[in-house]
Amino acid sequence: MKTHSQRKIKWRNIVFLVVALLLIAAVLLFFFLRHSSGTGPGKPGMGIATPVHSGTAKQADVPVYLSALGTVVANASVTVTSRVDGQLMQVYFAEGQKVAQGQLLAQIDPRSYQATLEQYQGELAQNQALLKSAQLTLARYKTLFAQDSLARQDLESQTATVGQYLGTLKADRAQIDAAKLNLEYARITAPVAGRVGLRLVDAGNMVHSSDTTGIVTITQTQPIAVTFSLPQAHIPTLLKTLHQGQSLPVTAIDQDGTTVLDQGELNFISNEIDSDTGSIKLKAIFANNDEHLYPNQFVNIRLQTGTLTGATVIPAQAMQLSSEGDFVYVIKADNTVDRRAVKSGPVFGDDMQAVLSGVAPGERVVTEGIDRLNTGSKVSVVNATAANTTESKSVTAQ
Repeated sequence: MKTHSQRKIKWRNIVFLVVALLLIAAVLLFFFLRHSSGTGPGKPGMGIATPVHSGTAKQADVPVYLSALGTVVANASVTVTSRVDGQLMQVYFAEGQKVAQGQLLAQIDPRSYQATLEQYQGELAQNQALLKSAQLTLARYKTLFAQDSLARQDLESQTATVGQYLGTLKADRAQIDAAKLNLEYARITAPVAGRVGLRLVDAGNMVHSSDTTGIVTITQTQPIAVTFSLPQAHIPTLLKTLHQGQSLPVTAIDQDGTTVLDQGELNFISNEIDSDTGSIKLKAIFANNDEHLYPNQFVNIRLQTGTLTGATVIPAQAMQLSSEGDFVYVIKADNTVDRRAVKSGPVFGDDMQAVLSGVAPGERVVTEGIDRLNTGSKVSVVNATAANTTESKSVTAQ
């Protein structure tokens, strides 16, 4: 026979088992009733709506851009060298200074070139006097020859002498011009406007026309150029616009992609494709009035190739990506949502996205709370963010 303690333990186990079964039955009954009455969040046909934020699709003219990484290059870079030999007497620029075209940069000792000029001028005066004497003699010879008092040979000889002096005068004038040019070259001026670099030769040194290092380098930064490359697939679009005589606007943005540095225009497209990369090289020119662009600087380039007129745009937050492609949730009139496949277009502004198909202007799309939705889910718009709405509105489920 079982003892009293054994019977007590048996009844205790039976009570625990019954209580556990009752709890399990209660939980299952709760979820069954909840599912059948339609009180779950975000399910089709359920009574409680999912709170979401929305935005309204609208129409806008959307620019089409191509993006690339560009390198800033000086529009012109000139190494200033001496064109004559001599001692560098004085330098008239400071390192890093902006200079204008034709501005005096340095002076070479001009005294030897001045002396040479005066020497040639003296020779010219001497030969002019000899020419004058020869011309007077030729005039007398012509008179005597007319009177048959002079041999023809003497007349022809004097005529040749006059011609010889005329040639000598021409050579003298050429020597004078060369001497004046050397004297002008002794004044070294800026061939282009720009900013000078480090001084490469100090005053007092001898400089020669054969020197390759030069005196200083000038880089032209106003205007300035940016070179960049694009895939060859874009060549037809670029050539079509350029051949029509239209300019393509280009925007230079800093490396972080946040600050616009300058606006320019496409100036050059290469005449061949790089066979190694399959890309085409382009160059844009920027005024660079504020000098935000600097040679060898890396920038982000945004080239506008066209405009989508009257395109549909939606808040960028509404655009979702799945394995099947882009989609959005459109809020219908009965406050349920429809998952709609769309074809995305270019980004518009900071927070808008162009849609090429799938959404019509005026339709509302969900921007927040998307992860709790399925097709047919009821929603409650708690904060509409449509571009044409300035206050919050609430839409309750029917």
